[in-house]
Amino acid sequence: MKLKIIALLCLLITSAGLLHAQEVIKIGIIGLDTSHAPAFIKLLNSNDPLPEHKGFKIVAAYPYGSKTIESSYKRIPGYTEEAQKHGVEIVGSIAELLEKVDCVMLETNDGNLHLDQAVEVLKTGKPMFIDKPVAATLTDAIAIFSLAKKYNSPMFSSSTLRFTPRNQELKRGEHGKVLGADCFSPATNEPSHADFSWYGIHGVETLFTVMGGGCKQVTRVSAEGTDVVVGLWNDGRIGTFRGLRTGKADFGGTAFCESKTVAAGGYIGFKDLLTEILTFFKTKKVPVTEQETIEIFTFMEASNQSKRLGGKPVSMQETLERCTKAAQKVLKAKKY
Repeated sequence: MKLKIIALLCLLITSAGLLHAQEVIKIGIIGLDTSHAPAFIKLLNSNDPLPEHKGFKIVAAYPYGSKTIESSYKRIPGYTEEAQKHGVEIVGSIAELLEKVDCVMLETNDGNLHLDQAVEVLKTGKPMFIDKPVAATLTDAIAIFSLAKKYNSPMFSSSTLRFTPRNQELKRGEHGKVLGADCFSPATNEPSHADFSWYGIHGVETLFTVMGGGCKQVTRVSAEGTDVVVGLWNDGRIGTFRGLRTGKADFGGTAFCESKTVAAGGYIGFKDLLTEILTFFKTKKVPVTEQETIEIFTFMEASNQSKRLGGKPVSMQETLERCTKAAQKVLKAKKY
């Protein structure tokens, strides 16, 4: 009788252990060429994760990653070793990764690789977060979202600046309607990426977080060390982005609200972004819409066109239509 009771207890303990193991949502990372990857690994694979981060674990990573941008690919060996120390299995392909995980964080720093990498995930329907930039160009960004619709695969993209608590306060209107905003961030250029998509996107995303969508026209003034982009919104509001390439590299801005003038939030780490990603992995409800992400990239591309035209105003709608046609050609050529 005692032996039967012991056997039953062992069975119950084993079953509970299996149930607990099944409750853990397994995450895979594509790309160990950015500091974001080890930051997420440390937060999630900690022995004592934050309460809102429990129930998730990064179990596998495919390290590549840019093979052409030196500032990225030189990080891969060190970040790979660091990932292994935190219990992450290193795999040889995205296909192998997808066999081991429930959700994916596409962290590859080189946005030029995102379309080809993302489509492998999208075809499986597994939820995917694509770190900034969603792509190197507006054309590729449109193509990725088109594929997400085709395969009915949930995904979103964001920088960490969006979820800074102060920026979320402004977005919710806690200081009254935002009547205008001036935002800034470093805007280091990478020749393989369209202007701002490599790094200036942080400040552009801050601008759209606090202002919301609805920009109709963009004008850009460009100098060697600084760019200033002025956006005119449909309702007459004006928002600006200043891209910094000299002086102190910093993030922030000013929001002009109905009740007061408020400083926009700057960089405070990855915790809040990670919380949003994990909530998305659970619910499959995106915290940032496709429309807003595409509008951010349209703003950046329109600013590039304004620069090419010597600072003339450029229509957001015309820019979007032009790049949508280009995206359709890309998808047709790649036969996705």
